[in-house]
Amino acid sequence: MSTELANDKIRNAVRETYAKIANSSEGSCSSSNICCPGGDAKATSKELGYSDADVDDVPDGANMGLGCGNPRAIASLRPGETVLDLGSGGGFDAFLAAKEIGDMGKVIGVDMTPDMVSKARENAVTAGRANVEFRLGEIENLPVADDAVDVIISNCVINLSPDKAQVFREAYRVLKPGGRLAVSDIVASADLPEQLKNDMALFTGCMAGASLITDVESMLEDAGFERIEVKPKAGSREFIRKWTPGTKIEDYVVSAYIEAVKPTP
Repeated sequence: MSTELANDKIRNAVRETYAKIANSSEGSCSSSNICCPGGDAKATSKELGYSDADVDDVPDGANMGLGCGNPRAIASLRPGETVLDLGSGGGFDAFLAAKEIGDMGKVIGVDMTPDMVSKARENAVTAGRANVEFRLGEIENLPVADDAVDVIISNCVINLSPDKAQVFREAYRVLKPGGRLAVSDIVASADLPEQLKNDMALFTGCMAGASLITDVESMLEDAGFERIEVKPKAGSREFIRKWTPGTKIEDYVVSAYIEAVKPTP
């Protein structure tokens, strides 16, 4: 099987998994055990670093409890900025970012799952957020113009891509000079055993596709980024263990904050 066909197989598996979540009656990760340290979306988000105000200030259904941190904690969003959310899902982080940047700013959410995009658009209407839009697309081929955004955020999504180097190249392309990347994601602290790496359920569950920290740093540098920082959160191994108890995946992966800046000429 060619690399591109193999990558499409992975993307289709991820798309199918998250379409089921978008269409579930619970409307959250409580309908599965992926990327979800608990059954209650609000409780899960608080465990990941969101405040009571955060989880109460979004439309019902926007917060699905999917994530591994709070990228806005490192994004330092400012009024009037344009923000891009990679893998925006139901729009949770996008809506919170929209509040921070104000009416003069703009948030663009990109997701490759049509059901998620439809759900997010419905949530935007419910929220009355005119400064948020959601676009269907792959994060390896962003439907965004060159030098168009100030900040890119993402929450536990880039690890799902079979071509992370291309994701970082695209992120670099769409950022304005001086723009910044602020991501929460799962990274590998050690090489995963083959049986874990080849488990598609663990891949769609945000774990088996994690890249080594040194590889993430190298991909960002190769894409052109500067001021690169990958900061693992040791305490995250506990909630990762809850995702798939008994697999010992927490011995190999950890949640981390990933930051980088596109240099100015």
